[in-house]
Amino acid sequence: MGLTFAAAVPAMAQSYPSKPIRLIVPYAVGQGTDIAARYVGDQLANELKQAVVVDNRPGAGGNVGTQAAARSAPDGYTIMIGTNATHAANSFLYANPGFDPQADFEPIAMAGILPLVFVTKPSSSIGSMQDLVQAAKGKPDGLNIAVSTTTCRLAYELFKSRSGASMFPIDFKGSAQALTGVLGDQVEFMVDTITSLRTAVTNNQVKALGVTSAQSSKLLPGVKSLAEQGIPGYELVGWTVFYAPKGTPQEALNVLAGAFDKVLARSDVQEKLLQLGIDPQRKTMAELKVFGQAEKEKWGQLIKVAGLKPAN
Repeated sequence: MGLTFAAAVPAMAQSYPSKPIRLIVPYAVGQGTDIAARYVGDQLANELKQAVVVDNRPGAGGNVGTQAAARSAPDGYTIMIGTNATHAANSFLYANPGFDPQADFEPIAMAGILPLVFVTKPSSSIGSMQDLVQAAKGKPDGLNIAVSTTTCRLAYELFKSRSGASMFPIDFKGSAQALTGVLGDQVEFMVDTITSLRTAVTNNQVKALGVTSAQSSKLLPGVKSLAEQGIPGYELVGWTVFYAPKGTPQEALNVLAGAFDKVLARSDVQEKLLQLGIDPQRKTMAELKVFGQAEKEKWGQLIKVAGLKPAN
């Protein structure tokens, strides 16, 4: 019995994958995460010499697709792309998301992070995050900031927590409307992903004050992070990680992780991810487990402090 099992382990590693792999995307076709997943999935297919078939399962903020992935057979032939929403924030934003991001999944590889950026109009006297801190402290809740998603709101909440400077967040339906609000002088400041605001920054429609990653980002060269500008411990980014259902054989996980690592190490892939608004970051499976738990705790605490109530 022992000899049979011992022989089966390397046999699986050599034969896997022997059929197409399903890649569940818990968002709609054409959404940013979907575009990134399809690109990386194509590169993975080339590396594994096996098709990677994208299966879009949008709904409930990513919960529908994530539930489907969690309930899939853990045989190495279903993986998913997860985000800071599906695998961190949604545990606190939904009363019953239908899965546990740690207990139900094995992280395989990180594609990268999606930092946000605080901006204002070029004509503003505010030129840095420290300027903004001083102005906000001098006029508590007197300055307005546009937020269009939960991630944007929490980026502001962490700024408030770390700097002690309070502003008045105004909700907008989508990045475009929030930007229009800034350009039309309805609101003075805005925070959103670099992906959403990079063109406006490049075209000098808005002035970048600071990015939310721990260090400056390749997505917006020359703009310092909030932490680099003296706001201690500030780091909040979106992110994308590939997962397999818990119970997937370690041999399959190792093959997948090795293939992802080769793909994501390539300079052409990293350049494409930057074009898609993702700052490439690589972590091992062990590092991703620690990262995932820490991110869940961070987002949970921010959601609690912000007073956001879970939806049913």
